[in-house]
Amino acid sequence: MNRCYYRIAVLVSIILLSTFDAGAQNSIVDSAAYYNQVKTYVNPVLPGDHPDPTLLKVGDDFYHCGSSFHFTPYLPVYHSKDLVHWDVISRIVYPSGAGMVADKPSAGIWQGAITYFYGSYWIYFSANGQWFCKASSPAGPWSAPVHVKTNATTGPLGYDNSIFVDDDGKPYMLIKNGQKTNRIQAIGKDGQLADTVIDLDWVNAGLQYSWAEGPVMCKRNSYYFYFPAGDVSGGQYVLRASALTADSTKWERLGNFFKPISDPRTGFRSPNHIAAPVRLADGSWWTIGQSYERLAGDDWSGMGRQTSLYPVIWEGNRPWGMAPVSTPVEKPDLPQSGILWRSVHSDYFDNDSLHMWWHFLNRKAANQYSLSAKKGWLRLTPDNGRTHLLQKETDHYYTAVTRVEVNAVDSVTKAGLYLTNGNQTVFIRLYSGYDNGKKIIFRFDTAYRSVVNQFGNLVWLKLERKEHSLTAWCSGDGNTWLEICAPVSSVKLDKVQPGYNSWVGTSVGLFAEGRPADFDLFVCKDGFSSLPAAGYSNYYGVQTVTQGSEKVVTTHAAKGGWFMLSGVEFGNDKRTANQVQLMAAAKTAGKLEIWLDDLTTGKLIATIPVTATGAANNWKIFSKKISKVAGRHDVFVKFPPGEPGSMDIKTIQFMHDR
Repeated sequence: MNRCYYRIAVLVSIILLSTFDAGAQNSIVDSAAYYNQVKTYVNPVLPGDHPDPTLLKVGDDFYHCGSSFHFTPYLPVYHSKDLVHWDVISRIVYPSGAGMVADKPSAGIWQGAITYFYGSYWIYFSANGQWFCKASSPAGPWSAPVHVKTNATTGPLGYDNSIFVDDDGKPYMLIKNGQKTNRIQAIGKDGQLADTVIDLDWVNAGLQYSWAEGPVMCKRNSYYFYFPAGDVSGGQYVLRASALTADSTKWERLGNFFKPISDPRTGFRSPNHIAAPVRLADGSWWTIGQSYERLAGDDWSGMGRQTSLYPVIWEGNRPWGMAPVSTPVEKPDLPQSGILWRSVHSDYFDNDSLHMWWHFLNRKAANQYSLSAKKGWLRLTPDNGRTHLLQKETDHYYTAVTRVEVNAVDSVTKAGLYLTNGNQTVFIRLYSGYDNGKKIIFRFDTAYRSVVNQFGNLVWLKLERKEHSLTAWCSGDGNTWLEICAPVSSVKLDKVQPGYNSWVGTSVGLFAEGRPADFDLFVCKDGFSSLPAAGYSNYYGVQTVTQGSEKVVTTHAAKGGWFMLSGVEFGNDKRTANQVQLMAAAKTAGKLEIWLDDLTTGKLIATIPVTATGAANNWKIFSKKISKVAGRHDVFVKFPPGEPGSMDIKTIQFMHDR
């Protein structure tokens, strides 16, 4: 999906979902239900850096884990109830127990295969050998890593392995080592390899599938389906056999897994490294897979490999992954989860421990923070370099805010907001610092902008992203903001990076250099800043169009429509939202509804009358008082029925008492 391009909202018979093993299929119809309920999703469901995904279904719950590389603590585990909304619930390996892990970019931990067998949850991963951790719950605590032993016949255990559990409960490791080694071997109750190896080295002997990496397997109608990926750039394939055997004559090569792409606007054009498909109670099958996001002239590869949800279509005993599209897809028939859409979290640092969504780029930084040195604040204490605290960047539009206290008395002291690629060679900093006096400074590549720090040691900083454009602000009270510079292009950070960005994606968060700095908060998707409507994460019945130099959202169908801005932060008990305002233009009058978290189970917080403004680009602010709202929410804006294109929305913003 390319969220910044023109969007077609109505799906009429273009997405066929398998609903039963017998082959019955349905398609999204132009029903009023889709305009008034959230029955669809838009990929990616795991935006930002989520490479090499694996997927586990246990009962009514789903779990995901994948490669973390050098992001530490390693191997975050995600939980979902509906395959669309995900949240981090644990991390497997912490720096204190990671002596076997190479602590450098492109290294770290690969794989992260989550599975369940013999009554326990297991994570198998690669870090200078193959290892596993074990737990009674995916929320942890997880055991210390245990090294998986091999032998001369099995050979090196490689990386990007996965676990397949057969119908009888017996688990197998799918082994991948180098370009031509693909093998399968049973696992015993102790988590170690057992029995004899099943040699599938013939699978990629001629390099038919590039690397044939990340193999996964599922079973249906007594057939085993083996899915190797090509390489990081794409390619996903499938083979089939009626028995687990090394005999190549018993296997059929079925070719590509994904259907050909016909949507010219989808940015996720090379999906692969899928998780083993899972079957739901209604008979439908689903998988998740990674892809870089890139279209000609609009490259977001720097965000890393983002993970999308795909229906699996069965044609007899031949599986097909639905081709990537930029349009809505009907959700799995699963209950509401209560989990918000995956996006960067805000934090007021009121806990005694860090939330699971934070990570570091090296183990040294993981020992350079404190939540107790100043209660309710985060302290970063660098040594002779830069320290940081980060999250995976997830959006093309957002405003990040922090309040930082640092005494910048020399040019080496800096503290503020930070955006960086995988190995910290391309990065953006907005900080309180010193340059012939105390300054607020924005730096990226050759761009250097600064203003005199008129606020003192305690300052507010704000970085606004609108696609590939960044604008920096500062404030003394968080209410009145001073713009530091005109927008600066972030293309150098956002585009494809050398060495595939050390296999990861862009991170956003906080940093300090020179001396300790205290941070009162980190807010992303600041609801008190202007939120561009075009930054939505999910939608139906609307489209993004360009008016002049800006993108706005309008209806595409007479039945109305809606869009959702994910993870909007409304503040804590110190400041809460009490008013909402929209910048809109309308040919005819109507009422816009503002909902939190869902259109049926969520809360309607405002119905805003919009009067006709005349011309399509004649913008006016419409506002409404609301009951106080705090915390983090997905914000839905719902259009009324009417003539398509009769009402446009540019921005939404929430206000608070000062």
